[in-house]
Formats: sequence, structure tokens, C-alpha cells
Amino acid sequence: MRNARVLSILFVVVLLAVAVIAGAQQPKKVSRIGYLSSRDPASESARTEGIRLALRERGHIEGQNIAIEYRYAEGKLDRFSELVAEMVRLKVDIIVIAGGTTYVRAAKNATKTIPIIMTGVGDDPVEAGLINSLASPGGNVTGITLLSRELGGKRLELFKEAVPKLARVAVLYNPATPGSVLDVKEVLPVAARALRLTIQPWEVRAADDFDRVFAAMGKQRPDGLYVVPGPLMGANGKRIAGFAVKSRLPSVYAIRESVDAGGLMCYGADVADSYRRVAIYVDKILKGAKPAELPVQQPTKFELVFNLKTAKQIGLTIPQSLLYRADKVIK
Repeated sequence: MRNARVLSILFVVVLLAVAVIAGAQQPKKVSRIGYLSSRDPASESARTEGIRLALRERGHIEGQNIAIEYRYAEGKLDRFSELVAEMVRLKVDIIVIAGGTTYVRAAKNATKTIPIIMTGVGDDPVEAGLINSLASPGGNVTGITLLSRELGGKRLELFKEAVPKLARVAVLYNPATPGSVLDVKEVLPVAARALRLTIQPWEVRAADDFDRVFAAMGKQRPDGLYVVPGPLMGANGKRIAGFAVKSRLPSVYAIRESVDAGGLMCYGADVADSYRRVAIYVDKILKGAKPAELPVQQPTKFELVFNLKTAKQIGLTIPQSLLYRADKVIK
């Protein structure tokens, strides 16, 4: 009887040992994340690195327990739909959309089940029909907005303060982006009237349009250039800044990268901070949270940046009182 009991115990121990060994030999699940950007790899590199570092801090390490599939539309909306379809075929666990409303909508139309985390969206996502509300998104979309449109009036006000002689402002925008059209037709005119400025809209629908528009704009001789944010403008930031400097034209943008590329100034949400916060959503969703229940966040940090090297090139002196308020001054 005693021998039988001992054998039973040994048998159980052996079974437990086998189970532990088998469990240890089971490969760990590697979660797949699709990262779709409206921009190109070079201009997006700092942002993707910020996300990788933030994910690592939360225990999600690329090459170990997560794999990230990177795809770039390089400012071409027609290419984006193909990239989204590819992600769906790859059966990724999460899709991160680094782009505007149109890009998020393309992803939402492609899948109703894969969680979508948006960042870089300047429009109101509720008004755009991407989510039900900020507090309760519903569906499979959540993430972070940039409030670009809400900041348009303030951006124009700061531009006028930086360039006191500003009277006529050329506004560069892509009419294929709904949010940009609202900026030009509704937001900026209100601010311009209050500041006694004249707005001159210029449409750019594709990269091939820039040279033609720049040539025509030069003949009109505006006092400044306001660039409405969007994928096409972001992908051609260096080109736009180069034209502005060559034309000795003060220019204002919504994103820091454009100033780094040679633009005069920018005011907007701290995009780098917003991108880092993407890791919070990835972490929660991988741990079982539903995007429908994760509130959409608005930016908490904003930045005013000036490029004094550019100011010197175009013969402009930025008021010292404004430089004191800047978050970053490039010399």
C-alpha cells in the first residue's frame, strides 16, 4: 500500500516536471504591429524610434516579443489603401496609423476587427466620423489627436507677431484633405479678419504641383507663407521651406520637422510626445483592453519653435519678447 502511494506521488511529480519542461519549450507569442505612415521613412525615423523606446519601457521589445511591420505611403493617398489591405492580409494584432483623417478612415473601412491606433490626426475625430466620442470611441479606433485646426487661429496670430509688417498671407493647402479645406474656408478667415490680414489660398494636390504653384505665388509677392498641415505638405516640408527661403518669405507651420528643415517657425502640438504616447495604447490593447473602451487623448504639450538661421537668411528679426516664449530656438 505504502509502495503504491509512493509510486503515485512519483508519477504526479514526473507529470508536473514534464508539463513544466513542455511549457518552457513553448515559444513565446510574438505580437505583430502594423505601422502605416503617410510620410517617408527618413522623415518618420525620429517618431518611430520614440515609439520603440516607449514600448521597450513597457516590456515590448522589437525582435523579442513584438514584431513591427513598417509601411510608408510617402504622401500618396492612393498607395495607402494597398498598404492597409496588406496589413489585413498579414493579420497583424494592431494597426498604428501615423497620418491624417483620410488615412485613418481608409484603415477603418478595411477592417472592423483589428484595433486601430491613430496619431497625427489634426481634425476632430468625432466630427470626422472616426469615433463616437472622445471618452467612449466605440468600434475599433482609438488614439491621439493633434488639434491642428483648433490651433490655426493662434498660429496665425503668432505669425503676425513675429512678422509685424505681415499683410498678405499665401496659404498652401491640399484640397483633397477635408480638414485642410475647413482650415482655409472657415478657421483662418475668421482669425485673418481679426488680425487685418488678407488670405491668398493656393491649392496643391500632388508633388508635381509645387513648382507651378511656387512660380505663380512668386508673382503675387505675398508677405508670408502659411502651410496647412497634411501628409502631402509633411512629405515635402524641405522643398517648401527651401522655396520660402529662396523667396525671402517668412513661413509658418504646424509641425517641428518643417522648422528643422529650414522653415521659419511653427506652433502646434508636440508631435514627438503624442507619438510616444502611442505605446500606452499598444500596451493596453496587447494586455486585453478593447479600443472601443480606451478614451481618445488630446495633446498635453504644445511647442513654439523658431529657426533664427532662416530668419537671418531672409533678413527678418524676430521680436525678443516672442523668442522668450519659444520652447526651442534653432541657431
